[in-house]
Amino acid sequence: MAWKVEFSNVAERQIHKLDRHVQQRIIDWLSDRIEGCKDPRHFGEPLKGGKAGFWRYRIGNYRILCELQDDRLVVLALNVGHRREIYSRKR
Repeated sequence: MAWKVEFSNVAERQIHKLDRHVQQRIIDWLSDRIEGCKDPRHFGEPLKGGKAGFWRYRIGNYRILCELQDDRLVVLALNVGHRREIYSRKR
């Protein structure tokens, strides 16, 4: 079975606030690499500390913080934003 990507309400609002070019770049990256892949962990990095259990995907200077739901084969995007501010946001 293949994985799919879903966005939380917060992540949807955050992505819509970004520049159109950046939005398209993020969506294209997710479609090309995560949608339909066998293991999304191959493309990301696990987070540590207070955000342990979550995963990060890098797209240029932007980051997507996700929860991997193995039982549903879903990558749930929780936060989307620039690297300088994404880690200071509360979930």
